[in-house]
Amino acid sequence: MSEYIAFNRRQTVGLLLGLGIAGCTAPDGSTNPVTETAKPTPSAWQAGPKLPFAVQEIYPCMHNGRVHLAGGFVAEGERISGPTDQHVSWGVGSQTWTPEPSLPTPRHHPNLISFDGHLLAIGGFESASADAVWITQSGVWKLVGTTWEDAPSLPQPNGESVTCVLGDHLHVCGGRKPQGGSNASWNDHTDIADHFVLTGLDGIWETAAPLPTARNSAASAVIGDSWHVVGGRTVADGNTPVHEVYDVNEDRWRTVAPMPQGQGGLAAVALDQKVYAFGGEYFNDGGGVYPECWVYDPTADAWSALPDMPNPRHGLGAVAIDGKAYVIGGALQVGGNQTSDLVEVFTP
Repeated sequence: MSEYIAFNRRQTVGLLLGLGIAGCTAPDGSTNPVTETAKPTPSAWQAGPKLPFAVQEIYPCMHNGRVHLAGGFVAEGERISGPTDQHVSWGVGSQTWTPEPSLPTPRHHPNLISFDGHLLAIGGFESASADAVWITQSGVWKLVGTTWEDAPSLPQPNGESVTCVLGDHLHVCGGRKPQGGSNASWNDHTDIADHFVLTGLDGIWETAAPLPTARNSAASAVIGDSWHVVGGRTVADGNTPVHEVYDVNEDRWRTVAPMPQGQGGLAAVALDQKVYAFGGEYFNDGGGVYPECWVYDPTADAWSALPDMPNPRHGLGAVAIDGKAYVIGGALQVGGNQTSDLVEVFTP
């Protein structure tokens, strides 16, 4: 199963990028050059509490003062073996993660988010066999006590999207969905710009202004009333550096300074009114994992380089706690290779 997954993603993205584009190219094959930027005041990377199992393709979140992680791809040895239903949490100051109620069904890429008093798991993918690993889901679960229950399903199947809460509204946008009758592999899907909004768990999903650039595997962070969606990739063209910001008061997107290079499968958080972005992967030239980390200052509309990750990873998650970014799980090599149990803490 893991070999199928890794090859399929490289085949779709890597071969297209491998056709070559004239001019200055970033490691992901895009024409956006990596500009030289001065490193800021040295910052600290420290080891955090390791996960109880290695996992990648995750979207952890804060809920009721604890970090929650559920689902994702787990590994046997150095290769992913399939999705998991495992759910764990961690509280600041603890050295260990605590088991929590398992998801109803194993899923990879479920978006976790705290909304309307509940922990939610949104969309993602299920696997039926080695030939049907990427079955996109529309179902949403909410944790009630020790039981996961159904919540309002998305209007369509969606995976590798981004989510946020603005005011009392839950937002989901981007990602990918089936483009035809088949829903089993990466090649069956197309990128989407759709933007859905839920007012409460007793309500229904409504539509909002679509993301200007359809893409999947992006990352996002909220600063005030603005939702920043950064990086990601497209099924057809690979990684993108695009950076778009949603204004909830105007229901409008604007394009701002792109990332210095396109990074897909990355993670992001907001700290001190800035966006911090970590890691990701690329598939061209044999593929690899980005060590680069970046910070975006909205007042200057500019990105700056940060100290590289000590252990570069993709398919990771990140959560902001007390002015620090906790960078969780992921894989140390492109695709399904070397899934990790690492947690590293970045302090600006």
